[in-house]
Amino acid sequence: MERENWIWADHYNHPVPWNSRFEPLSVPDLLTGMAAKKPLAPMIDFMGRRYSYADVAATARRVASGLHRAGIRRGDRVGLFLPNIPHYVAAYYGAMMMGAMVVNFSPLYTAEELRHQVEDSGTRLLFTLSAKALLPTALEVLEGSSLETLVVGSVAGALPPARSLLYRLFKGSEVAHAPDDPRIVRFSGLIDNDGAFPVVAFDPEQDVALIQYTGGTTGTPKGAMLTHQNLSANARQVALVDPHSGEDDRIIGVLPLFHVFANTCVLNRTVFTGGEMVLLPRFDAMQVISAVERTKASYLPGVPTMYQALLDHPSIGLADFSSLRVCISGGAPLPQELKQRFEQVTGAVLVEGYGLTESSGVISANPYEGLNKAGTIGQPLPGTKVKLLDRDDYRLEAGEGQPGELAFSGPQAMKGYWRRPDVDAHMVVDGFLRTGDVATIDPDGYIRIVDRVKDMINVSGFKVFPSQIEAVLYRHPDVREAVVIGIPDSYHGESPKAFVTLGSVARATGAELKDWLNPQLGKHERVVEVEIRETLPKTLVGKLSRKELVAEEKEKAAARAQG
Repeated sequence: MERENWIWADHYNHPVPWNSRFEPLSVPDLLTGMAAKKPLAPMIDFMGRRYSYADVAATARRVASGLHRAGIRRGDRVGLFLPNIPHYVAAYYGAMMMGAMVVNFSPLYTAEELRHQVEDSGTRLLFTLSAKALLPTALEVLEGSSLETLVVGSVAGALPPARSLLYRLFKGSEVAHAPDDPRIVRFSGLIDNDGAFPVVAFDPEQDVALIQYTGGTTGTPKGAMLTHQNLSANARQVALVDPHSGEDDRIIGVLPLFHVFANTCVLNRTVFTGGEMVLLPRFDAMQVISAVERTKASYLPGVPTMYQALLDHPSIGLADFSSLRVCISGGAPLPQELKQRFEQVTGAVLVEGYGLTESSGVISANPYEGLNKAGTIGQPLPGTKVKLLDRDDYRLEAGEGQPGELAFSGPQAMKGYWRRPDVDAHMVVDGFLRTGDVATIDPDGYIRIVDRVKDMINVSGFKVFPSQIEAVLYRHPDVREAVVIGIPDSYHGESPKAFVTLGSVARATGAELKDWLNPQLGKHERVVEVEIRETLPKTLVGKLSRKELVAEEKEKAAARAQG
């Protein structure tokens, strides 16, 4: 039986009631509703070229019409193999308008990765760009998969006239040319129509809007089925925890839109508030600084490595960040030293939140104003419940005061995995979706992530949390980035090993860091080595990644065993 009282309800610090309800709403309605309300308001700034809500809505309707004429029907899968450009936004809303399911693909995918997910999802049509970084990969997949149609856009066409000319003159080496093939359609040709298409009646709570593949940190990536209501509700949840939502709302969109974090916190959330997205195709610290200064942006969502890169840039001390109100950090734990320094340098509030692909983006966040607890991921979003499950038997709740696997329920919880009912059966417990993260919840209802269930290191039967060791490492003034993994150990089973990068003027050696670190740790937490590297592996969204390091160490162990 579900408990009646939730611990955070009596101490809720977000500006709306915790038990707020979110009526069913389709994703296209976010756009068409705002276009009707504020047609001339700017929606996108792309390298200085601005697109109004009316502009984007009209282009999205022409995308929907073009897709219908191309034979795409309700329930078909339409893929986006695109960076952050206006084409992405129009294709995203346009495909959903006519009832198709959007499938996001990272522009960094290899042909094999893209082919696998195209086949798994059954994607019929794919949007991409005439860029050497994208088009050759898409053409290879067109030839070697069941993909039927490729729609190719041009970056130059989205730029302001002067920049478009310069791009054509000086960036020609980056442009790839599509062959003459009936399966290949120009984006301009697809949208050359009157925008008419058969009206689709949505069931927002049942109809899948987006198939979003998980990061695949273990095993094969799975496609999370996110309904229209999942996405629209999460956009509204995120917007409503902001006490200044809709006030001079200008957000830097440098997080990749193909990732669920940006899909909710940059794209859908901003459309719901009627704000403006300043889109940047990739992260470059100087470009981000210039974009904030040029547009007087009020929000800058990112991952911790992005904020660190901004602080490391030589121009940071001269940058004007006075317009920034809030920077939302997600994707990875936010080191407190980084939070404090970023807030000191910029004057903006750096808020840590938490979510995952299966939650449409966000589950919890620290309040934008009021009690902001360092090292926590804040309180659940409005309409969201969380509880802790026993780490050894997820069918039971964790003991009082004990860490447990975080599980949640709410309107943002996915419908299930695409064609994977076998996995679904283990993911949901009494209506709560398991996250795979170990957490604690304090008396005020603030959640603290201890670690990933799968990342825990088993040292002679003792569970060691890598994040706790990393938190100590970040206290050392020379440490810039830190990742801890478990490596094979013939005696203990596993032992912790740390990998770090150092600051530009750092002098510490790995041995010195080990000697500094281990006295501050419990016996079973002590690392066998601290290895210093120039760089550490990162995921597609820019957060530090363990899986490559784990694979390296397993190979070393296997080689030692054979030798």
